[in-house]
Amino acid sequence: MDAMKHDTRMSLSRRDVTLALAGAAIAPVLPALAATTVVEVWTGPSCSCCHGWVDHLKANGFTVTTHDGGNTDARARLGMPVDFGSCHTGVVEGYALEGHVPAREVQRLLADRPDAIGLAVPGMPRGSPGMESSVHDAYDVLLISRDGRPSVFQSYR
Repeated sequence: MDAMKHDTRMSLSRRDVTLALAGAAIAPVLPALAATTVVEVWTGPSCSCCHGWVDHLKANGFTVTTHDGGNTDARARLGMPVDFGSCHTGVVEGYALEGHVPAREVQRLLADRPDAIGLAVPGMPRGSPGMESSVHDAYDVLLISRDGRPSVFQSYR
């Protein structure tokens, strides 16, 4: 009987080691999968800065799928008021992204989860992501509430 107990402990020990090794092999992959956030983007016709913004999102850990054209329809479908329009429209986890919104503000939006339509950077401010320039315009990232009213989410000066 003592030999059988010893064998059982050895078997459990081997199983535990095997499970621990398998877990260690998988563990680095899990954070990467959890951190993968998909942004779907509709660009304006023949707009190179849209692709610059997409590159900015990718460089900051987002997975991005793009559609050439269709941003006006996407903006309407997502409920983003036309007053906040820009050259591209995106959606991430149900939130609309309009214009050159910095990736860190998208990350903050997803962390805070406000009850809102999404974020907008109206126009095309120089120095914003995708609009890199030696000149930097001051601009605000606006949080657009469900009733279409803006509030300043973050200012860039």
